Amino acid sequence: MYGKKVMGVARTTFVIENGKIAKILHNVKPEGHAEEVLAAL
Repeated sequence: MYGKKVMGVARTTFVIENGKIAKILHNVKPEGHAEEVLAAL
């Protein structure tokens, strides 16, 4: 970006079960992410 290096978008998903965080998925990519979340459930 204008000759500077930038981090870009950092996505994080939180899987919440019974009001508590059950799993945190860091630096996820949109492709195939839904399947990864469903597997975590």
